[in-house]
Amino acid sequence: MKLFKNINRALLIVILLTVSSCKAQSSFKNETKNPNILLVLCDDLGYADVGFNGSKDITTPELDNLANNGIVFTSAYVAHPFCGPSRASLLTGRYSQVIGTPFNLHSNSSKNNDDNMGVPLKEIFMSKVLQNSGYYTSAIGKWHLGAAPKFHPNNRGFDNYYGFLGGGHNYFPEQYQKIYEKQLKEGNKNIRDYYLPLEHNNKEVKETEYITDALSREAVNDIKLAAKKEKPFFMYLAYNAPHVPLEAKEEDLKKFAHIKDKDRRTYAAMVYAVDRGMGNIVKALKETNQYDNTLIVFLSDNGGNFDHGANNYPLKGTKGDAWEGGYRVPMFFHWPNKIAKGKKFDYPVSSLDLYPTFAALAKSKLPNGKILDGKDIMPNVLEDTEPYKDEMIYCLRYRHGHCDVGARQGDWKITRVGNEPWKLTNITTDIGEKRNMGGRYPERLEAMVSKTKEWTQSFITPLWFYSAQDEEMWNDGRMPSYNETFEISKLIQKASKQ
Repeated sequence: MKLFKNINRALLIVILLTVSSCKAQSSFKNETKNPNILLVLCDDLGYADVGFNGSKDITTPELDNLANNGIVFTSAYVAHPFCGPSRASLLTGRYSQVIGTPFNLHSNSSKNNDDNMGVPLKEIFMSKVLQNSGYYTSAIGKWHLGAAPKFHPNNRGFDNYYGFLGGGHNYFPEQYQKIYEKQLKEGNKNIRDYYLPLEHNNKEVKETEYITDALSREAVNDIKLAAKKEKPFFMYLAYNAPHVPLEAKEEDLKKFAHIKDKDRRTYAAMVYAVDRGMGNIVKALKETNQYDNTLIVFLSDNGGNFDHGANNYPLKGTKGDAWEGGYRVPMFFHWPNKIAKGKKFDYPVSSLDLYPTFAALAKSKLPNGKILDGKDIMPNVLEDTEPYKDEMIYCLRYRHGHCDVGARQGDWKITRVGNEPWKLTNITTDIGEKRNMGGRYPERLEAMVSKTKEWTQSFITPLWFYSAQDEEMWNDGRMPSYNETFEISKLIQKASKQ
């Protein structure tokens, strides 16, 4: 009898220890579970066109709530000042000039698999790295990285894709579908991609909602789907708003009746539609118990286009510029489990940093030979330390016959636009780039220009050109004209007289 009691007592101890161990393992698993990652990209959103960045006339309550309960980046840069190259850099972690993608793809870019009109396949997207790390991955919205099958999102690491492959799209289905059907009947084989049907994993769909609302709807559906899977998710939600054409819903326009300028009013309503969608997304995350462990990253692909309603104040310049307004963008991180709320991060960071940051959070192994131009900034974000203390963040775009260049190191920035002299600015005290300090600090200017020229040595010939004129100028030596761009001795003398 005593023996049985001892056996029972021993069994009870084993059971209790097992239960305790399971609970501990479960708790440990919850604490160490990789975060979901939701990357939200707007298209041509101005620096001052969200409430958390100081907008006075555009209300964005949902975005503001996320930003104010996370961390706002005041000096966030993208790697290129317009759409396609910026997106290529974001998803590959490379400057577009070093992988041959510094120009936008053509409208109606080739769907022929023999053509190379797309981001090179040897450049592994962040989505593929996360997919290989056990993430469920989805892309929703604008692609603009290649229309041929081999460049399709489903072949670049995305399990699920809903959206359009071109560089833009009209917003109201009842309007663009009529245009599409009419041109189809007329035998037009080159219908503008802004009118083409949206697709879901290579199959055409007949959309019925305003495009921004449709993309938000699909994001919500995918969040609910992800909750049923025993794995974290990565979602790349690429809105085309507020990119042209400027088209907004009547109920959204009414909210901004106080804005007299028609373009600005429509633009504001388009931004508000994104904000409304973000509210629905947050609600879905909370309902599926995924909110606390989801890192939400929000930014724009480049600066706002002030010819179409945007406001980049207090920055100088517009979309496409090497001035701050061309590639300094609104951005925040929100992650309740990890990031303290109500913070601002003033040190410069780059969209190139998102790839290595996400890979580190996912405990991913990078592909052999994969080069990244950014860095994992999460430790710096959490500790409020400078990621690029003695390093530079670059921007360069090819113009007809010259290069526009911007490069920042700490508090200082150099800029050259067109054939104007190089400009050196203390960007911390002179965010509007009004004063040229090159004459006062010629050695600093020369060192930064020299370093930037050195960066261009890694560039390759573009894989495609946006226009025949660009290609002609490149082939006959009128572009990229690096020697002329980075010649500084005479330009310093000019700067000293300003």
